[in-house]
Parts: sequence; structure tokens; C-alpha cells
Amino acid sequence: MYVLRTGFAWRDVPTETVGCSGVTAWRRLRDWTDAGVWSRLHAALLTELRRGGLLELDDCSVDGSHIRALKGGILLAPRRSTAPVLAPSTT
Repeated sequence: MYVLRTGFAWRDVPTETVGCSGVTAWRRLRDWTDAGVWSRLHAALLTELRRGGLLELDDCSVDGSHIRALKGGILLAPRRSTAPVLAPSTT
């Protein structure tokens, strides 16, 4: 969260603030993501909220930043070139 909130590069994260180097923090985030920690944590949190009657779908919103797109999404029409068109030579 520190990197997201401040816009810092991982290498610039102050060790005394987060308790480890930025590279170590990045590596742990990568490892936890690869291990599925975040999706399991998310599922556990939703389960607890539902169990306690604290989850209302009226309070939810969908954010497209959580949806993976395939290199810009699906094309509905061919893209036109933006390259300049050179006039044919008359010589």
C-alpha cells in the first residue's frame, strides 16, 4: 500500500517505514500473489462479512481495474493506420 499511496518506486521505499527493503517488499508481494494469498484472503473476508450480515450488494461497485484485459481488449473493428500517407512520386 505504501508504494500505491506515495507513488514511490519499490527501490525507494524507506526500510524504517515498512520494516524491509523495497525489493524485499516487492518480492514478498510477488510470492504471495503467486501463492494465491490475496484471493484466499478476499474470499475469507467476504465469508466473514456475509456471516455477520455486513455485506450488502447495494454497497458494492465494480472497478474495471480488477479485470484483466487481453492486450487492450477485443477489437470490434479493424484499426486504421495513423501513419501519414505519402503522395505518390510524380517523377
